Amino acid sequence: MRIHHINCGTMCPIGGRLLFYRAGLPAAQRRLVCQCLLIETDQHGLVLVDTGFGLGDVQRPHERLAGFFRTANGIRLNESETALRQVERLGHGANDVRHIVLTHLDFDHAGGIEDFPHATVHVCDRELSAALNGRQGFIAKRRYCPQQWDRDVKWQTYQLSGESWFGFTCVRDLRGLPPEILLVGLIGHTLGHCGVAVAKGRGWLVHAGDAYFDAEEMDPDGPRCTVGLRLYQRMMEVDRQARLANQERLRNLRRERDGAIELFCSHDATEFASLQASSPKGRFIRSAAPDDITPAI
Repeated sequence: MRIHHINCGTMCPIGGRLLFYRAGLPAAQRRLVCQCLLIETDQHGLVLVDTGFGLGDVQRPHERLAGFFRTANGIRLNESETALRQVERLGHGANDVRHIVLTHLDFDHAGGIEDFPHATVHVCDRELSAALNGRQGFIAKRRYCPQQWDRDVKWQTYQLSGESWFGFTCVRDLRGLPPEILLVGLIGHTLGHCGVAVAKGRGWLVHAGDAYFDAEEMDPDGPRCTVGLRLYQRMMEVDRQARLANQERLRNLRRERDGAIELFCSHDATEFASLQASSPKGRFIRSAAPDDITPAI
């Protein structure tokens, strides 16, 4: 497999100094990105992990996105940042994207679903149910935007139960996908929030979605988070106890599996810049041996 780290949306929120203040942080990184993965597989076509904002969001933002978040998050809509345009720049087309694996259905993660009409969209069943039927309250009504994905989407849903991945509940054998790609339960930010783990040799690449927002939250020895990002996470959470517990479990995973787990989130611009710089043309991931992707207890 070859994996590309791509930014499918830039946000410059109100109160940026509060959100991003840290001594020495470059101005270019005082923003939020929407980090997605584009995975080129040998037999399963292209796979996207999240989609960021889509063409419809760029062309019709007032119809597709809540005014509160457009303003508060300072969303900078740019057609060149959409997943579709980035797929095209790599020499592929929309129909080459066969699968989309979602961490969750917030507006800044699912806006590009309709740009890939032939893709199967893989998501936790609780997340789809919350997005369709649980839109009560100020935040819930605005974080989920069904108009982004109301055109004959081919959903494939999964229950988070049974199997384990380093102590996290997971879903293996996603339908139509290689066995190296797993959904990992990271509930808290939303009711069906997941990470996506990709086996690479004897290690793992883990897209943690919005399980955290500040890379320094994952420091095993001295976790910290800027005041603004801490408040934003609390505003968006649906289960604080679960969210904080999963953050602690991710820190423990990094501590115990140092070097074997490459962990990153959706929105930290520093993390994204580092990952993209290390693989500007995508990086080859050696397929894991069967023993490397068996259930971990």
